[in-house]
Amino acid sequence: MNLHVSGDVGTRTTAIIGALKGLEGPLLPILHEIQAEFGYVPQESLPVIARELNLSRAEVHGVVTFYHDFRERPAGRHVLKLCRAEACQSMGADAIAERVKALLGIDFHQTTLDGAVTLEPVYCLGLCSCAPSAMLDGEVHGRLDAAAAAELVAEARR
Repeated sequence: MNLHVSGDVGTRTTAIIGALKGLEGPLLPILHEIQAEFGYVPQESLPVIARELNLSRAEVHGVVTFYHDFRERPAGRHVLKLCRAEACQSMGADAIAERVKALLGIDFHQTTLDGAVTLEPVYCLGLCSCAPSAMLDGEVHGRLDAAAAAELVAEARR
C-alpha cells in the first residue's frame, strides 16, 4: 500500500475506476481500491468517481463518510482499532479506550504526532466472546486488560 500520494491522483483514480466500473455496484470496490492505492480516499478522487459513475459528489461523499473504514487522510504507520460495540463495552472497553488514548496522547480518528499510530473505533470485530477486543494492523486481540492494552500500544510505537 502506497501511503504517500505521488503522481496524478486523477489519473490513478481514473485507472482504478476503469478496472472496476463494470462490476455491479462498483462504488464500494472502487473506494476500497483507491484507499489501498493511496492509504486513504483523497478528496481529489471524489469528483472523478462521481463523474465516471454518473453520481453526484454528495452521493460519493456520503458513502465515504458513512463507512468508518474509509479515511480522509493518511493513517499512521500502524492502525489500532478498538471495539466499541456493546459486548466489549460491557466487559470494560471504555476503560481500555481511555487508557489507550492516554498512552498515545490522542483521541479516536487521530494520529500520533510522530505518525506512528492512528487510533480508530470499530463497531464489532466479531470477538464478542473474547471481549474487550482490538485490532492492530489487521491482527485481532481479545480479552484485553490494562496491561495487554499497554503492550499493544508499545508494539504499535515500535
